[in-house]
Amino acid sequence: MNRKRIIRITQLTLTAAAALAMTGHVVARNRPNKIIFVRPTELPELARMPGQAMLLHYTGDGKTHLCIEQNHGARLAIFDVTDPAHVTEEGSAQVDAPGSFDFVSSLGDDAELIRFHDSRREAVLDLHKVKRPTIKMVPGLTFQGSTEHLGDDAFMISNQASEQSDANAQDYQVVETNTHEPNRVYDVKQVRQQITNDETGTTFLLAADGLYLIRRPAVEEEHYIHEWQMSHPG
Repeated sequence: MNRKRIIRITQLTLTAAAALAMTGHVVARNRPNKIIFVRPTELPELARMPGQAMLLHYTGDGKTHLCIEQNHGARLAIFDVTDPAHVTEEGSAQVDAPGSFDFVSSLGDDAELIRFHDSRREAVLDLHKVKRPTIKMVPGLTFQGSTEHLGDDAFMISNQASEQSDANAQDYQVVETNTHEPNRVYDVKQVRQQITNDETGTTFLLAADGLYLIRRPAVEEEHYIHEWQMSHPG
């Protein structure tokens, strides 16, 4: 191998090494930080106010809103957090709750079950209009026990039965939520066992006076359509 070729190969090797070093430098420079710490002073003004609880709410248009309870339940501050790099203030809404509350769980796409700190009573936060949320109390809802959802259509609240009744039995109140106004449906006393058929959405309550059913027609219809499609392929 002549001297000229050796010099040429050496030059190419040095050029490639320099290119690799430069590429590594650019990649390292452009690599995002592991975390970005954002302070309240870097966010909209409402984010600098103290809050008691918060909720992430996803809307059908692909947006994500963060709702923060402020002023002990009197106000909800609403932010668009779809792009974390550009959090925007959507405004605030006066909901005039009777006190501070916690967000318990979702009731479908546009409602949230909340529970007040002082009374332990529950209500429904209506988020159909996310910038103008409202709180709806459930007439006749008096139980304060554990909550169990029946899909997006209803929920049950249990209350330990009286000492005179079966020690393993509980009383329930069933609340329908998939309506314009949440209403207490009925009470079921001394429920000894409850099971749910996930295929049809039916909940069976075995009570002291017999068997109760809580049906969900929309789930039944979906199940029957699915069964028909499976039995009629093509």
